[in-house]
Amino acid sequence: MSLNWKEIDLILEELELPGMQIQKAVQSAFDVLCLKLYGKAGAKNLLISINPGACRIHEMFFSAPKSDKPLRFAEFLNSRLLNSRIEEAIQLGNDRIVRLTARCGGGEDLRLRIYIRLWSNAANVIVTDMEGKVLDAMRRLPKKKEVSGGFYAPPLSEPAAGRPEKEYCIRSFPEDLLSELGEGASFNKKIDAFYRQEGGALSLETLREEARKKFEGSINRLGASLKMLKEKEADFSGAERYKEQGDLLLSGMGTPAEAAKCYEQYKKAKAGLAELRIQIEEGEKEIIRLEETLGQLLEETNPLVLNKFLKSGLSSRLKAPAKREDAKRPGLTFRRKDWLIIVGRDASENDTLLRKHVKGNDLWLHARDYPGSYVFIRQRPGKTVPLDILLDAGNLALFYSKGRNNGEGDLFYTPVKYLRRAKNGPKGLVIPTQEKNLHVRVEAGRLKELETCKVEK
Repeated sequence: MSLNWKEIDLILEELELPGMQIQKAVQSAFDVLCLKLYGKAGAKNLLISINPGACRIHEMFFSAPKSDKPLRFAEFLNSRLLNSRIEEAIQLGNDRIVRLTARCGGGEDLRLRIYIRLWSNAANVIVTDMEGKVLDAMRRLPKKKEVSGGFYAPPLSEPAAGRPEKEYCIRSFPEDLLSELGEGASFNKKIDAFYRQEGGALSLETLREEARKKFEGSINRLGASLKMLKEKEADFSGAERYKEQGDLLLSGMGTPAEAAKCYEQYKKAKAGLAELRIQIEEGEKEIIRLEETLGQLLEETNPLVLNKFLKSGLSSRLKAPAKREDAKRPGLTFRRKDWLIIVGRDASENDTLLRKHVKGNDLWLHARDYPGSYVFIRQRPGKTVPLDILLDAGNLALFYSKGRNNGEGDLFYTPVKYLRRAKNGPKGLVIPTQEKNLHVRVEAGRLKELETCKVEK
């Protein structure tokens, strides 16, 4: 439920925006903006939502979360309107279009206008100069010329001939909400609490239900996949029967070729069983993680935090365990396009990584003819390491080896499960099997990009 024009007028009347300074713009999602204001009455947070189910503008009485990555429109506002003062804040007629005029300096040419169109199916925030030239828009709509360089003139509607004008009134609020806020609460405070608790696409109940559906769907799909994996595990658990058949065939009941076929089936079943158990373990851990995250989201009381998580699919709470793991892990860690690359810088780190921090399906790389680092690419369930990531890891393996100065060289690479420790060999020394060769040229540009992906501990 979006605001009607009478409610917008009342909100603006209470806010007394003229004279307030715009100190910062925060955009927690693509359709939610918060302007941090300061004036004689103190600090205020002005919420602007262009979400179709809850178009509105009002004072916000809780903190707006920052986006994980700076969003374009907020960055634009901070570059053009920081420390500007609001000279005008009015609704144009009864069309649910709010116009803010801000002075960015002492000259007439340094005044800008912010149009906030609160139409449920066509909401937008558009910044123009005083002549109407569009500088930027929250939603870029080329067909409407609501893009940089376009021209915006707010349309003013007129009642259709012969049709009575619809009557609007200020909404009433539930008794429990009014009781909680107490007597004398402003309309801004009431509307803020109403949208948080009761109505609109940014209400707590709506967002919690969305989170519940999203996570329970993922949990159910993972559960179905785990069921299939466990059925395969039960089938592969009978691998010994292939070995027994091969032994019988070799003892005189068959040909060597038939025995070899049974041994090959035995080998495949054993290898498949190990991989399946790794996948089952990771799937069970992922279900636990999803259930814990859902529990945290359902306890969240700030709707913008929930909205940000559901829109971006990211959460600082989810990043914390990874940071703790990174802090304990020796060597260097790089996060590149959702892939984790780990570099051991000496024999001790190589050995510790092998013993405690990598698993059977993680990929191991090492310079073929030179001593140097072990580099690992963490395996992702159901994903094949793309060539670009393989070349990233290969560059790191060659760069952190004695062959760095040659500028190019050959590498071994194979899954960790195909490494065996050298008997009586130096610490960390392994002998690879089923290895493949990769020829790599050291690329300065690639290494520079990887430096920006390094995880700080």
